[in-house]
Amino acid sequence: MKKSDADYVAYVQGRLPALRRLAYHLAGDSHHADDLVQETIAKLYAVWGRISGSDGLDAYTRTMLVRAFLDEKRRGWWRVRLFDAVPESAGQPPPGVEERLLLVAALKRVPPKQQATLVLRFLHDLPIAEVATILGCSEGTVKSQTTHGLATLRRLLTKWSSPSATAVR
Repeated sequence: MKKSDADYVAYVQGRLPALRRLAYHLAGDSHHADDLVQETIAKLYAVWGRISGSDGLDAYTRTMLVRAFLDEKRRGWWRVRLFDAVPESAGQPPPGVEERLLLVAALKRVPPKQQATLVLRFLHDLPIAEVATILGCSEGTVKSQTTHGLATLRRLLTKWSSPSATAVR
């Protein structure tokens, strides 16, 4: 194994938990999150020789993952499906996670760029400037995406938690 390959493996092993956590927060599903991480680390390997010595490697990698998520949302209608039907669930979730499941379901219904903004700002506690860099937009756009995303999330959660709501779609 070349030294640069060893450095790549060490970097990926060190960052894998954080990448999986970010991907899970974006995708809301562990299998989908693993696919996003796989795509990101494969693309990272392709450019590793050029970027491995840079200072902003973590931010660059996060940006790659978020953009992979957003790109997938844009091209999602023609995505390849490997199964005819959705596999059976592993079982009932443990008691006490209803609110979390409701939040995840609502977050999935927020438009992708707003969803990415909310995840990066609130679940990963990144500053506005860094989110703007990751998403390739201005800080003002991050602020408006945050405002619109939170409004959508509040509307969905209010609608779903009202006594007349019978099921989350």
